[in-house]
Amino acid sequence: MKPPLLLIGHGTGDDSGAAEFGRFVHRLRCRLDRSTDVAAGYLERARPRLGDTVASLVGRGHHRMIALPLTLNGERRAALDIPAHMAVEQQRHPTLLYSCARPVGPDPRILALLGDRLADAATEMPRLRAVPAAAPHEEEPEPAGPRETAVVLVGDGSTDAAANADVHRVSRLFWETHAYDYMTVETAFVSLTPPGVPGGLERCRRLGARRVIVVPYLLFAGGLLERVWAQALAYAAGHPDLDIRCAEVIGDCEVLADVVLDRYEEALGLAPDLAPPRLSTPLAVAAPRLASGRPTAVR
Repeated sequence: MKPPLLLIGHGTGDDSGAAEFGRFVHRLRCRLDRSTDVAAGYLERARPRLGDTVASLVGRGHHRMIALPLTLNGERRAALDIPAHMAVEQQRHPTLLYSCARPVGPDPRILALLGDRLADAATEMPRLRAVPAAAPHEEEPEPAGPRETAVVLVGDGSTDAAANADVHRVSRLFWETHAYDYMTVETAFVSLTPPGVPGGLERCRRLGARRVIVVPYLLFAGGLLERVWAQALAYAAGHPDLDIRCAEVIGDCEVLADVVLDRYEEALGLAPDLAPPRLSTPLAVAAPRLASGRPTAVR
């Protein structure tokens, strides 16, 4: 039997975001058809906490697992925060072995999903209005084409400059691979670092855009998405001539599940100590080692 997949979220106090995370975990369980256990834990602000999830897995007889940061912008967190938290769990459970998988994005499939959300917003989402629509006798202006339309990619924001730089990198990748027909793709953040959503919209307006589509670089709906929409709506109230639309988040979907399961298989292939043992090879031939290098028994 393969080791369980442990999804690690940073944590949110928002119930809707946690609920969508939970639905995604259920999707993965259905995809794996009980051949592999799937569990999730949060680092902070939400439950179940990572420690409780690990204790539950160990209590069910799992002493080897793949830990995967369920985040779009988490290379630094995966390199520092998660190993530190997992080291604590190894102290609590001396038989625990784990390997850390790569975070989700920016996988080319994630960029393609952003392209789908952008296309849907351009054709199906209504423009943000803080005032009633034009009266029946007033004609709506002709819709702006792609060359008059700018895009603002919105990340969650961080105090880590490298993490913010990663979002700028994603904006450029997204523009060149899925939004090159648009006049520009600018970068903004929900909080913690400038520019905010209004700053990104203002830059697009000054560049001459007649329409701006806000694309959240977020996995799930919840409080962060609501803040994106609120900031965009507040800016739209002061600029009624600018057509502003907001796209949906990536969300719980099959493509995201494909990326996560590929990360799981990749990590499993790079960690032979965690792979299911061959029937012809006794499990106790060699004692695997923890990240600290101390040997331990696998039970």
